[in-house]
Amino acid sequence: MSALRRLPETTVNRIAAGEVIERPASAVKELVENSLDAGARRIEIVLRDGGRSLISVDDDGHGMSAGDLSLCIERHATSKLPDDDLMDIRHLGFRGEALPSIGAVARLRIDSRQQDADTGWAIQVEGGRLLAPEPSSRARGTRVEVRDLFFATPARLKFLKTDRAEFGATLDMIKRLAMAHPEVGFTLKDDQRAAFQAGAEQGELLDARAARLARVMGREFVENALPVEAERDGIRLTGLAGVPTYNRGNATQQYMFVNGRPVRDKLFTGAVRGAYQDFLSGGRHAVLVLFLDVDPAFVDVNVHPAKAEVRFREPGVVRGLIVGGLRSVLAAAGHRASTTVAGQALGAFRPGAQPETPRFSMPSRPGGGNYMPRQDSASAREAFAAWQGPEGGMAGVAEAAAREFIDPSGRVETQAADAPAPSPDFPLGVARGQVHGTYIVAQTMDGIVLVDQHAAHERLVYERMKRQLDDNGVARQGLLLPEVVEMDEADADRIAARAEELESLGLMVERFGPGAIVVRETPALLGQCDIRGLLNDLADELAEFDQATGLKDRLQDVCSTMACHGSVRAGRRLNADEMNALLREMERTPHSGQCNHGRPTYVELHLNDIERLFGRR
Repeated sequence: MSALRRLPETTVNRIAAGEVIERPASAVKELVENSLDAGARRIEIVLRDGGRSLISVDDDGHGMSAGDLSLCIERHATSKLPDDDLMDIRHLGFRGEALPSIGAVARLRIDSRQQDADTGWAIQVEGGRLLAPEPSSRARGTRVEVRDLFFATPARLKFLKTDRAEFGATLDMIKRLAMAHPEVGFTLKDDQRAAFQAGAEQGELLDARAARLARVMGREFVENALPVEAERDGIRLTGLAGVPTYNRGNATQQYMFVNGRPVRDKLFTGAVRGAYQDFLSGGRHAVLVLFLDVDPAFVDVNVHPAKAEVRFREPGVVRGLIVGGLRSVLAAAGHRASTTVAGQALGAFRPGAQPETPRFSMPSRPGGGNYMPRQDSASAREAFAAWQGPEGGMAGVAEAAAREFIDPSGRVETQAADAPAPSPDFPLGVARGQVHGTYIVAQTMDGIVLVDQHAAHERLVYERMKRQLDDNGVARQGLLLPEVVEMDEADADRIAARAEELESLGLMVERFGPGAIVVRETPALLGQCDIRGLLNDLADELAEFDQATGLKDRLQDVCSTMACHGSVRAGRRLNADEMNALLREMERTPHSGQCNHGRPTYVELHLNDIERLFGRR
C-alpha cells in the first residue's frame, strides 16, 4: 500500500495560513489590500484585544455578488490575473490565498453588495467549514469580520505578543498602506478610540502624497525633507528624503514602495546607506519615504506569500537610481540643516531645563561639549540657494597670527576687530569673534550663528578632495610583486568584465587563468590594503547589485579620514579674515551643514528666540 496520501483541504488551508497569516496584522494587511484592489475610497478597521477576538474591515468598494462570495473563500480563486500572467501583476493581491487561509483558522463572515444589486449577500466560514450564502442588508461595499483568530490552531496563539504589541504592528502596517494610497481615507480603531484617522487627500498625486506623509509621519518630517524625483531606463523614483541632520537611531523610519506596494528590501536599505554614507555617523539612519514606479515585467512580487519582498530584473539599475537620486537632492540642499533641534538648543539655556534627546548624531567631544544644529527658516534657505555655486579654495584662510586678549579668568580668546557690518547677502553673517579657540561667533541680520570651525573645515576639505578625485582620477601605486587572488570562476569573470571600470578607480586587474585574478596596481590612497578581501567584496557586490561600489566607498572613507586630520583643529586661533573666509567657503560648498561624521557644523539662533530667553518677548 502506498504511504502517500492527499491532505484534506482544511489541513492544506491551515498550512497556507501559517505562511500568509502570521499574526493579526497579517490578516488586516490582506483584507485591506483586497479593499484597495476593489476601488475603495474609505476603509475602516476595528480591532478588539489586539485582533485576537475581532478584526473588522469595512469598505465602500465594488462589492461582490452571491456567486463571487462562494468562490472567494476557495483557494487560488482571484479576479486579479485575467490573463494568468504572473509577470504583469497590477494589483496588491493575486494569489487567492488570504480569505481561505483566514477561514481555515478563524470564524470568518463576509457581507457584500454591489452598487447596482437589489440586495447584499453574506457568507460564513468557521474553521474551514463553509455555510451557505444568505441575504444581507449590507449597503454598497464589503465588510469582513474575523472572530477568534487561530481558534482552530490554538498553538499559534502562544506565539502572539501582547494586545498592545499586536495592535502596534497593525497600526504600522496601516500607516504604510496609507502613505502609498493618499486618495483613500483610513480609520483604525480599538475598543476605546480611533488610533489613526486620515481622510482622503485632494489635489495632484505629489501634493496629496506630501499631505498624507505629513499626517502619518508628522509635519516635522515634511518640513525637514527634500523632494526626490529621478528617472532612469523607464524606472521613476519619487518621494521625500530627510536632510542628514534629521536622523534616527534605527532604520524603522525608512519606507519603500514599489508600484504602490510596501516592501522591505535589502537592496533598498543598502542603497540608502550608500547615499548617506558621507553625512551620517555609525549607528544613525536617514528618515525617508521613496516610491518606485517600474514596469511590472521588470519586478517579481511573487517571491513570498506575504508579498513583502520583491526581486528586480536589473537590481544594479535600481540601486544606481536610488543612490544617484538621493545624492543629487542632498547636493542641491546645500548646507541646509534640520529645524527640529533649535528648540532643544534654546531649552538648554533656560534655568532648570532638561534638554531632550536630539534627533541627530551628537557624540561627545574630547574635553566635553556637544554639537547642536541651527534652526532653519524659509528666508535663510532662499539665501543659501542664492549662494550655491562652484566651490572655491581656502586661500583666504591664511596663517596670520590672531589678535589675542586675556579675559578675567585667564582664558585666551580671539577677537575679530573691525569686522564689516552684517549683510543680507551673507547667509552665515559676519564673524564677530572666536570663543574657546573652537567656535566662531557670527552676526546675521536677525540673529547669531555659532560655527564649529573644525567640523566646518573638515567638510570643506573633504568636498575638495572628492572633487579632485573626480577631476584628476585616482593615483595608483604599482605592486613590486603582483598579487594573484584565487576565487570562484564566476566571480573572476565578473571582476575581469569590470576591469576598465576598476582601473578608473585605481585598481588594475587582469585575468590569470580560469579561476584567478592578478592585481598589478592599487589605489595609492589605500596604502597597504587587504587585496584579497577587497576583490572578494567587489565580486560579492557585482553578483548581488551588478555594481562595484565598495572600492569607491573605501576611497571616500580614506578621504574622510584625511580631511578630518588635515583640517583646522579645535583650539587654533583665527583672525577676522580667516573666520570670514571660512564662512564664505561654507556658503559656497554643498553639504557644509554637517561634517563627515553627521554632526552639524553650525547653529543659528534667531533674535526673537534670544529675546524670549531674556523675557523681552
